[in-house]
Amino acid sequence: SCGRLGAGTRRCIKARSFTPWATSSKPAKMSMLLKKQVAPSAVSRRSAVKVEARRTKAKPSKSSAPDSLWYGPDRPLYLGALSGEPPAYLTGEFPGDYGWDSAGLSADPETFARYRTIEVIHARWAMLGALGCITPELIGGDIAEPVWFKAGAQIFQEGGLDYLGNPNLVHAQSIIATLAIQVILMGQAEAFRAAGFVTPGGFGEDLDKLYPGGEYFDPLGLADDPDTFAELKVKEIKNGRLAMF
Repeated sequence: SCGRLGAGTRRCIKARSFTPWATSSKPAKMSMLLKKQVAPSAVSRRSAVKVEARRTKAKPSKSSAPDSLWYGPDRPLYLGALSGEPPAYLTGEFPGDYGWDSAGLSADPETFARYRTIEVIHARWAMLGALGCITPELIGGDIAEPVWFKAGAQIFQEGGLDYLGNPNLVHAQSIIATLAIQVILMGQAEAFRAAGFVTPGGFGEDLDKLYPGGEYFDPLGLADDPDTFAELKVKEIKNGRLAMF
């Protein structure tokens, strides 16, 4: 600032730079300090929240159902367009799911898994039984009774029952012994499967209990391709249901 000191003398005094600390009160100083300290932490918290949100953001998951006509929400249903909306727990993830469970028997996931296992195992035994029914009729020849629903009655005859008409193959004379052997053999096979192939560290330790595959159970490699495997599962359960019927 400039002023006259008399007799035309002009003197200018350079003003000092203004600082808020020189004129503000002590509470104001504390307020400014707090603002400077709090602001960066608030920004860091906001950035941390943003980073955390980016990390935990869920990515769209790929459906576990195979890419096939018989799987997924657009699969064929048991009554076609008249079926209505299937139950929420029938998503088309498993083979043979036509969206029908009017009694709600499979609403519980554990029950659903157990029923699915039971159905597949019974379907396989039924297909073997169906093969045993038609084979004697196809072979004919020396078989005493090729008609399947009459063949079993031969075991009550005096000479017993010769499997495939050959007495050197299996000569069954006792229905009790035949039933006992069948129960033991089938029971051991099922126990072996259900127990995870019994021996820890054995050849079947890492195999699936329902679809084991591998070199022992799929030596031809029919299920090596995932899409082909998915189709084979559908064919198996459809033919198995027909055999059980």
